[in-house]
Formats: sequence, C-alpha cells, structure tokens
Amino acid sequence: MNPHPTNVQKLGLQADIRASRKHCQPQSLKRTRIRGISLVCADISAIAIAWKLAQFLNQFYSPIPHAFIWWTWLGLPSLFWLLVFSTVVTFAHYRLYSRTSAVKDYAKATQLVSYIYLSSLILFYFYDPHLNLPRSLFLSAWLGSVLSVFLFRLLTNLLLTKLDTWNSATTVFLIAPAQRLKTLSQIVDQQHDYRIVGAAIASTAHSPAILQSILRHRPKEVLAEEIPNAELASSLFWQLRSVGIVLRLLPSSREMIYRRGIPEIFASLPTLRIESSFFRGFDYRLKRWFDLVLSVVAIVMLSPLFLGIAIAIKTSSAGPVFFRQERTGLHGKVFHVWKFRTMVINAPELQASLEKRNENADGVMFKIESDPRITAIGKLLRRTSLDELPQLFNVLLGQMSLVGPRPLPLRDTSLFKPWHHVRHQVLPGITGLWQVSGRANIKTFDDAIRLDLHYIDNWSLNLDLEILLETIKIVCLGKGAY
Repeated sequence: MNPHPTNVQKLGLQADIRASRKHCQPQSLKRTRIRGISLVCADISAIAIAWKLAQFLNQFYSPIPHAFIWWTWLGLPSLFWLLVFSTVVTFAHYRLYSRTSAVKDYAKATQLVSYIYLSSLILFYFYDPHLNLPRSLFLSAWLGSVLSVFLFRLLTNLLLTKLDTWNSATTVFLIAPAQRLKTLSQIVDQQHDYRIVGAAIASTAHSPAILQSILRHRPKEVLAEEIPNAELASSLFWQLRSVGIVLRLLPSSREMIYRRGIPEIFASLPTLRIESSFFRGFDYRLKRWFDLVLSVVAIVMLSPLFLGIAIAIKTSSAGPVFFRQERTGLHGKVFHVWKFRTMVINAPELQASLEKRNENADGVMFKIESDPRITAIGKLLRRTSLDELPQLFNVLLGQMSLVGPRPLPLRDTSLFKPWHHVRHQVLPGITGLWQVSGRANIKTFDDAIRLDLHYIDNWSLNLDLEILLETIKIVCLGKGAY
C-alpha cells in the first residue's frame, strides 16, 4: 500500500480529485450556479429574440428551406435549437458561465457567437450544397444574436453584481508565508466586502489538517501566495474545485496552473481567480462514460484478436495466457492489473538477478531493453503494445481509465519520494502523457512524474483525446516500446 497517503485519502474522499464532492455544497457554489443558470437563460433569451426578429424580417423575403426544418418547438425551428445548444456548450468550454464581468469576456462571447454562425454556414453547405439559407435571415439572426447576447449578458451581470452587494461579506481563507499573513490579513480586512475566517502557513498548506480546516471553515474563496508547487499544483486546485471553493493566486504563485486563472483585482491585490465551472464534475463523468462505452466496444470488436493472441501465447510457451500483477491505483489502493503474458512464468523471481542491469538511473522503474525473460511472442506483443489490451477489463471494473498515469508495481511505488504520490490522486490509465512523450526514452522517474503532474494540472477531455490519438500513432509505429 501507499505509505504516503494523499490529502484526499486521509480525509476519506476516495474519489478521483477531478470528480465533484456532493456532500459539500458551500454558499459560493450556489452563487456560481445561480450566476451560471442566469447567464444560460440570458443567452437563450437573447438568441431567441434575435431569431424571432429575424423571422419577422425574413417573411418579406424567402422562408427557411423545409430541408433545414427537422422539427419545431415553441415556435422556433430546429436550426435555432441546434445553434443554442452549440452556443451554450462553447460558452461553457470557454468558462463564460462563471465570473464574466470583464470587458474581454463580452468581447469573447460576441466573437464566439460569430464563429458559431460562420461554422454553421459551412456545415449546412456540406449538408446540402444545393440548398442555401436565406441571406437576409442569416445576416439578421447573426447580427441580432451578437448584439442581444452582449446586451443581455451586460444587464444580467449588472443585476447579479447588485444582488451580490446585498449578501453577506465574502469569507476568505488565507494561505501565505508566515511573514506575509499579517500584512495580507490587514489588506483584506480593510475591504468591507471581505472577512477572514482562517489562515495557514504556506509551507504546511499541503497537509491534511489544513485542507480539513478549509473545509471546516467553508470559505467562499481561498487566497494563496507562494504555496509549494510539487504537492499543491496537482491537488489544491482540484480539491477546492471539487467542493466549489474559489482559489485566488497572488502573482508569486503565477507559475502554478496559470492558464486556468482569470486576472482580477481582489481587495486591491492583483490575483488570478480560479473557480469551479458551471458544469462542475460533469467533464469527469463524461470521461468515465467514455471509458466504459469505448472499452465495451473495443472488447467486442477485438475479441477475435484476443482469441488469436491467447492461442499464440499458449502454443509458444509454457504457462497461463494472462499475467496478473499487483499495482498501486487510486489513493494507493492495490489492485490486480491484467496483461497478456509476455515473459517466462518465473519472470518475477528472475528480476532480482537483473536489477543491476536496470537502465533507469534512479532505479524506481525497472526496464532493460534486451530482457532475457521475454518470450518470442512476447517481443511482438510488447512492440505493438497488444499485451496491454486486457486492461480494458480493469477499466470496466472502475480500477483504471483509458487515459491517466500508468499504475506501477508495488516494487516501484515502495521507492517513491513523498511528492511522487500526487499521481495517485487520479485514476490510473492504460496510456498516459509519459507514454506519448518518449515512453522508454525517459530514463529518470522524476521526469516521468513531471509529465504526470502536467497531465493532472492541465487535464481536459481534449487532452485525453489527443493522448489517445497519439497513442494509436505510436503503437502503429512501434516507437519506444520494448
């Protein structure tokens, strides 16, 4: 087992840190959801008014071709509802349903609306090149949507800001170096809209006790300065995000997950605001649904290949078809990973005599290029990574994901440094960032861990898709595998 349990493990939160925490719903999360729902309604209303106006104007010219009207609901055609769906999803992706009072956010919203309209024009052309949307309808709906979305968002944000001023002061938890706590506390206390409810020294911010203190005080926001990178870059953001608490980073912490932050002045201090999205946790649930569906499809489609590999292994060497090994998974929990057997049956006993040939300088991972334990058919399976296919069943059991840090043997995790265990806060995967960034060419485990932390810090569904596509490319080329 993991001798260095993570913050989440000690607090009893056994889910992946990217998942939402249903048992903790602070007031800040309710405000975020109210803001998000209000803005979604404002966007839908704005586009609906623009379309109603465009339909009224267009009746004097030419109607929408019937080939583009698949259904009508509430007096609006299917094109409108498809456009609304695309707009809401795109705005959510660009985090325009959180705090969107900056001028650049209004510009981004109108820019995205224009991109969606132009993209729809291209898609409809490929759908049927002989049919064209009436230019009068397209131009009036486009310009009307741009203008109405801007105005409705502006009015909605003004109303929400006014309502916020009637609420109680924003509660803040401070994390900073000891010598800075008093100064920051005085600065924040001078603002009547903010109230300090707790504080912690930055050097101890990664401890379970501090996270427990944050959850106990239930602040609306956490203001942090100079927090340790190794532990917190991959845990504080996700842990606070999972319970809906806003994280603000002072410029000294800009190097940490900087791309997720929104520059904003807070109590006269320049900060980066990092908060949970309107669809908090839905992206992770979508990832798990994708894992399950794709695994089932892959197992069904590849079943003839499974059978062929099993026959080849059984007829080429003595021993079972599958190899089962204990690996360290989510929050240090040990589980059995399944692979097609590629080595002789006494391979684990022979490893001790081969340790001196380990090509990894730090000795954490065991890897040698010409491993004498590998069978003839095993070399082919490893070169093509087909030996990993049975791990699709681990995915179905919820022990692994398609994409994530690779689960390592207990022999490897027993040699971990404390900060290495951050990777265990997310579900392990069949493939990961280090597998598509050099695989066997990575010689030190610290370099591999940094890739894992980069993956966790910057995780998104798009990143998972990129890693899957790159994995397919690398497997086809047999690059870096042995």
